[in-house]
Amino acid sequence: MRTHTRRAVLGAGIAAVGSGLLAACSSGSGTDGTGHSGHAGNPAQAPEGYVSPGGPEVAAAEKKRGSGPVRKVALTATAAELDLGGRTVGSWAYGDDLPGKEVRVTAGDTLELTLANHLPEATSLHWHGLALRNDMDGVPDLTQRPVKAGGSFTYRFAVSHPGTYWFHPHSGVQQDRGLYAPLIVEDPKEPLAYDKEWVIVLDDWIDGVDGSTPDAVLAELRKGMGGMDHGSGGMDHGGSGSGSGGMDHGGMDHGAHSMGGRAAPSPTGPSRMLMGATSKLLGGDAGDVDYPYHLVNGRTPQDPQTFRARPGDRVRIRFVNAGGDTAYRVALGGHTMTVTHTDGYPVSHAPTDALLLGMGERYDVVVTVKDGVFPLTALAEGKKRTALAVLRTGGGAAPEESVRPKELDGRLLTADRLKADGPVRLASRKPDRTLRFDLTGSMAKYDWAVNGKKYTPDQRYPVRAGERVRLSFRNNTTMWHPMHLHGHTFALPDGGPRKDTAIVLPGRRLDVDLDADNPGLWMLHCHNVYHAESGMMTVLGYQK
Repeated sequence: MRTHTRRAVLGAGIAAVGSGLLAACSSGSGTDGTGHSGHAGNPAQAPEGYVSPGGPEVAAAEKKRGSGPVRKVALTATAAELDLGGRTVGSWAYGDDLPGKEVRVTAGDTLELTLANHLPEATSLHWHGLALRNDMDGVPDLTQRPVKAGGSFTYRFAVSHPGTYWFHPHSGVQQDRGLYAPLIVEDPKEPLAYDKEWVIVLDDWIDGVDGSTPDAVLAELRKGMGGMDHGSGGMDHGGSGSGSGGMDHGGMDHGAHSMGGRAAPSPTGPSRMLMGATSKLLGGDAGDVDYPYHLVNGRTPQDPQTFRARPGDRVRIRFVNAGGDTAYRVALGGHTMTVTHTDGYPVSHAPTDALLLGMGERYDVVVTVKDGVFPLTALAEGKKRTALAVLRTGGGAAPEESVRPKELDGRLLTADRLKADGPVRLASRKPDRTLRFDLTGSMAKYDWAVNGKKYTPDQRYPVRAGERVRLSFRNNTTMWHPMHLHGHTFALPDGGPRKDTAIVLPGRRLDVDLDADNPGLWMLHCHNVYHAESGMMTVLGYQK
């Protein structure tokens, strides 16, 4: 990732020009007024009584967002050889960059991005965290048809809110390859003052290492552990929770992806099932997958990225966790970080030594940097491995890859300790509707689900435009789940921050509130890519 000076950031329109953003193929690239390409438009219309992704209600909501300057980007998804820093792997990526080159726009712009699919299978783009028009949300078989191999699709939508976002596929386990990139939406009235800005994308990496692929990892996990639910003391929670009703999950067909209908391959490479990964911060079991590498901006700790600044510079750091199965505890050695935003929305500024990011979460911090050389360490929580970058403002030896700055064990800030900044705080209001979501399943059967039901695209939990909706998550499993809602933000309790992704710890309940102000069909799912692909997804549907 590039380092932006404050001046360069303010002057940027889209900082996404280069080898990673290639001209889209011409086949099927003609668009209609909604940005659809020829063969990749809407799927079947929504069931009677529900707003469809391309319906007039969606168009009306988009019109209210306005239509600013159009920022055009061309993006190619393709097979690529990626240098992780001393280790080259074959994977899939946007161009030949890892992460993909960032897309940078200004709030009020219209983004028009054409995706050319040079992969051997269908794909899509989901714009994680954006409140955008529903037919651009990028969920195959729900909001759009898959973008077929050799085809293209033009995403066009108004970008109304500033913040730190990212984009990735919503097709199978493609996200756990190299198919992700940051999307930075600048605030034309930016209230923060800073000299430099760095974007830090964290990722757990397995693809192309000793024959492993995410599809093979999923195939291994789906075999489960029989009666040995790791981290649960032998207790099988597959049928727990009021939503499961004693349902026999063993009869479910787990042989095909919930999106795309492809049969899972036989496992290749060494076993990647992780045993004994525990974390008190995550309530016990930390994760399922034994990743050989953890990356900062596509680099291993053996060859980390170096960020340079002058002593006394005030630096804004935007953290994105693009991992598939790993929470990261992040600290900058020798420094205190001040949290300013989470998931794109401002919070009351809060100092901290360390941050915990679940998959899909983002945090912005500001730091006044000291003189010297310092490690920026991302501990793979509970997995005993780290990712690393280096901050250099002066001379000195680079830190060892095994460095563990003391700040990792200092003050730790989690989302529940933050308060939304006043102007974005959700007004107090009694919910018009409460939807209960029991998170169910176990490692034993690998039958992750919502209310005991594996995802199918025809699921609907009804809401109506204008309602205050409470989502009540009850985690009846022995694992933590970062729950993500498309197209909206919700508020954590008691004036808490506005977020689109929130960690629900095992055995705990989390109630969040949202204003139903963006019509369509919207995914709600665990952002552990393997839990989601095994069934822990469902849909909120706006009723007409």
